[in-house]
Amino acid sequence: MRHAQVTRNTLETQISVKVDLDGTGKAVLDTGVPFLDHMLDQVARHGMIDLEIAAKGDLHIDAHHTVEDIGITLGQAFTQAIGDKKGLRRYGHAYVPLDEALSRVVLDLSGRPGMEFNIEFARARIGEFDVDLINEFFQGFVNHALLTLHIDNLAGRNAHHQAETVFKAFGRALRMAMEHDSRAAGIIPSTKGSL
Repeated sequence: MRHAQVTRNTLETQISVKVDLDGTGKAVLDTGVPFLDHMLDQVARHGMIDLEIAAKGDLHIDAHHTVEDIGITLGQAFTQAIGDKKGLRRYGHAYVPLDEALSRVVLDLSGRPGMEFNIEFARARIGEFDVDLINEFFQGFVNHALLTLHIDNLAGRNAHHQAETVFKAFGRALRMAMEHDSRAAGIIPSTKGSL
């Protein structure tokens, strides 16, 4: 069973995450940041991951700590749930369009945190949401999920569409990388013998 539950409490945030990597795409989200809830729902649905996240943060200041700490906590839960990675495909990629927007996400369950983030958003805010926080979310996730992540927005004039294509592509790339490879059952997908 590839599932985990992680709680993270700091003076700035209190976060609880439950994840089932072999789920059906159900999400129960209460982060206090509605746009982030919308994006995480895309990850769950397109990644076929069951996801429960509850967060309370210092939103009276801004959403930065809450969004970043959700990324960190989700990354920690992912690391616990994924296990030793035996028999997994390891690599995943996806292109996702939404009207005029197109994004590509490529990832490697490498055991090494690394991120390339290439998005020039059409505007700085989506409603009340600061688009800079998307980078913070993914950096927190990458640092604690220990994977290599490349995010490229290839086209887009609508910032909401740009963001949504990124999160959908991320979910689909994760799904691909986490799939079991019947030809590599019980084998670590690395010449080093560990990831």
